[in-house]
Amino acid sequence: MTAVSAPSATTTSFDLGPARALSCRECGHETPLAPEYACLECFGPLEVAYDFGRVRREDIEAGPRSIWRYRGLLPVPSDVESHPNTNPGGTRLVEADRLAKALGVRKVWVKDDTGNPTHSFKDRVVGVALAAARELGFKVLACPSTGNLANAVAAAAARAGWRSVVLVPSSLEQAKILMTAVYDGNLITVDGNYDDVNRLAQELAAEHEDWAFVNVNVRPYYAEGSKTLGYEVAEQLGWRLPDQIVVPIASGSQLTKVDKAFRELGELDLVEQTPYRVFGAQATGCSPVASAYKAGHDVVTPVRPDTIARSLAIGAPADGPYVLDAVRRTNGAIEDVTDEEVIEGIRLLARTEGIFAETAGGVTVATAKKLIESGQLDPDGETVLLITGDGLKTLDALGSRIGPRANVPPSAEAVLKALQD
Repeated sequence: MTAVSAPSATTTSFDLGPARALSCRECGHETPLAPEYACLECFGPLEVAYDFGRVRREDIEAGPRSIWRYRGLLPVPSDVESHPNTNPGGTRLVEADRLAKALGVRKVWVKDDTGNPTHSFKDRVVGVALAAARELGFKVLACPSTGNLANAVAAAAARAGWRSVVLVPSSLEQAKILMTAVYDGNLITVDGNYDDVNRLAQELAAEHEDWAFVNVNVRPYYAEGSKTLGYEVAEQLGWRLPDQIVVPIASGSQLTKVDKAFRELGELDLVEQTPYRVFGAQATGCSPVASAYKAGHDVVTPVRPDTIARSLAIGAPADGPYVLDAVRRTNGAIEDVTDEEVIEGIRLLARTEGIFAETAGGVTVATAKKLIESGQLDPDGETVLLITGDGLKTLDALGSRIGPRANVPPSAEAVLKALQD
């Protein structure tokens, strides 16, 4: 548990709010706040440990309609709002009754993060990473990305007046390439998959000390931004936790941080500590965590991605083992779905709730459907589905599968005939 930690001898000169230290997720060794991401004792991953003090609902509710209303729970400076940023968060929680009926469950909510500045949840994590990077003395914002992060980093850097360096696979969806390039930063396409790009970013991070690779050398701070999804869901539900939540898995960090957010809220008495179940969703063409879960393994074996859900196409997910821990601890499950099921998931959400999700959203919806049909997800439980990106980013995936009902001459008779066919 990291939500409420006892004081230690660890000190820092940085203003990163309630953040106290970096703590190893494997051995528990603590190190002062710094641009570090690996434990010097055992090489395990680091995450932020806090001394929160008193946090009240009314103080949060009086804050801005962005993730900064939760700044007292994040590793960001106290004056974070005074610096130019994209002010992400505050996205809607949709009561999805028609989707619930189609799925055969009692209650479904859709957390629609397509409303963020660059239309994905990545604006949240980049907002926190930029704030921490500024305090830590960096000058350049950078990342390896499967697409959404590229958009968010390029936009945030432009807004802040920073230089950006963004690395993406050359096979990335064209819409995401254009959405990154328009901010006029340094966009570099790389021949290879995301795991190749990520290795390249780690090399560059070691050579350029003033480059903040948000998901590499400032990853502990960046990852905390995903907690705001959990905070918002709980607050929007009237300060309570859902019975179950379905989260797409790429690196796995989002799932583990939503779980962390729920635990922190309970430990701080901001919500009642009711039981909840966390479910993970992957595409079959890149499902190393789902495969490990089904096999009962604790180790996640890397795979080579082959799926239309490119934003989830991380073959060696850094948080994979911690996803397994969170899912098993909460009595959840992890499932995967085919590309055809992904497309149907996109269409099901669109036709029932008028929300156009990218392929990752299709994975979430299709996985929820599969979990319900297999009896793993409780049809009587209140369920939240995380929709983390806009369908306009992945139009290529739909291909020729959808289109006009008919093409007719300009006459009412022709239209009516087409409607009858």
